[in-house]
Amino acid sequence: MALVKEYDAIVIGAGHNGLVCANYLARSGLKVAVLEQRKVIGGAAVTEEFAPGFRASIFSYMMSLLHPRVIRDFELMSKYGLKLLQSSDMISPLGGDDYILFSDDVQKTVASFAKFNKKDAETYPLFDKYLVEATKIVRQLLWETPFDPTRGDWKSMKASLSFLWRYRKVGHKMYRLIDLLTMSAYDFLKEWFEDERIIAVLAYYASIGHFLGPKSPGSAYVIMHHVMGEHDGAGGWGFVEGGMGKITQALAAYGRDHGVEIVTDAAIAEIRIEGNRATSVVTKDGAVYKAKTIVSNANAKIVYQKLIRPGLVPDELKREIDNYRTFSTAFKMNVACERPPQFTFLEKMRADKVLGNFDYPTYMHVAPDVDFLEKAYDDAKYGWYSSRPFVSPICPTILDKTLAPEGKHVVNLYGGHAPYELRGSDWSKEKDNFKKNIFDTIEEFAPGWSNDIIDLQFLVPPDIEEKLMMPQGHIFHGELTPDQLFFQRPASGYADYRTPFAGLYTCGSSNHPGGGVSGIPGSNAAREILLDLKRG
Repeated sequence: MALVKEYDAIVIGAGHNGLVCANYLARSGLKVAVLEQRKVIGGAAVTEEFAPGFRASIFSYMMSLLHPRVIRDFELMSKYGLKLLQSSDMISPLGGDDYILFSDDVQKTVASFAKFNKKDAETYPLFDKYLVEATKIVRQLLWETPFDPTRGDWKSMKASLSFLWRYRKVGHKMYRLIDLLTMSAYDFLKEWFEDERIIAVLAYYASIGHFLGPKSPGSAYVIMHHVMGEHDGAGGWGFVEGGMGKITQALAAYGRDHGVEIVTDAAIAEIRIEGNRATSVVTKDGAVYKAKTIVSNANAKIVYQKLIRPGLVPDELKREIDNYRTFSTAFKMNVACERPPQFTFLEKMRADKVLGNFDYPTYMHVAPDVDFLEKAYDDAKYGWYSSRPFVSPICPTILDKTLAPEGKHVVNLYGGHAPYELRGSDWSKEKDNFKKNIFDTIEEFAPGWSNDIIDLQFLVPPDIEEKLMMPQGHIFHGELTPDQLFFQRPASGYADYRTPFAGLYTCGSSNHPGGGVSGIPGSNAAREILLDLKRG
């Protein structure tokens, strides 16, 4: 006989947003179960062994966006052991002993830029002020529930007017957001800077995780998305001791202490809809979990295309979800090594003493100019992997000694482009060839590193999709372009974490405000669920 259990609320998926949502619901007194398809919890925020004695943040790799409110509300640092480690400033090698530095410290960035272009260095403080002011507005918007501006009912009109009133003092700064949402990263930055190497430092962020180049319209916004973190480090980026899995382990510990039941190996077969209401969740092994409130942390494409019976999803919503873009070109490689890459600039960098107590940069970008970034995108645009991919070498073991045997290191390589689908071939045939391109690119700046490799794990988009049920392996659960933000994420009319079905909600990163380990989609969804329950 099939298992049947009842709860007040069921959350599908034990990724960080699912756990955040579950924790807020449980804290409000609801009996909550979280169902996770994998043997391990955490979604993309997990720490696992990938080679004997070596552990890594397998998918997500640095902490930037996890909101201080989430950390505080769930006592992640004060009670549940979360420990943050400050990254070094970001260094980008330019060839030979040349390098460029990007720091939260404006004057350090100015000093670095001045070596290449004094006018750009003088301009940078004004640019930083401009971007910070725009970022402050967007940080407020992160916590908003997107409303539908096309609805004429009183509730929707009230939400629209309330939103406009809250942001009435933004004034002329709203044009900055319009520029960021519509311009290419290159055009936006070219209004401020002359030197292509300096522009590349910031344009790099527009390419991370997206099927875009720095000259693609709308790519400017992605710069801000990546520097929106509120923690110490270049652009607010840092590490978690023990890897990103420590975040989800701490969230789960809080949840269990507040009555949340977490069930692993619970792959979902169906969300049952009866009379236009979600009533239960059925797992692939036949177990039935009933609840008046069902929340999915899975990508919206999974929810509407795979978990709800065909024919129940309204035609217009189905069309929008089918066209919601998740095509990924990002790769991730976790490398066990004797030592991190020995870049040719290291001796000069150490002599310059620009990294303070750091003897080696924990965070780097390999892309010396804008053309390098754009050419990497050009290859992918025509269905092939980059001949010279841009790469972020990240070395957490400079700080975190829990991830590797003594004297050894873990280096995470993240970059692009590696299209989900290849034109005229497939990844089973081309993975080794692309791996060679990655190492060839790094060894242009750090010769001989291949000799220090002990083992590695190499993930291209189909691998990420398979392991995480993340459509096409997109790390942000969908492109962060104007047509897939706020009102329209994941679809117009359903951006408020609700669905066409009573009692069914979505809380993952395919909702506003998008991807990254922030916890904000899960928090916003929980707020709307509790409002609906209060209304009865």
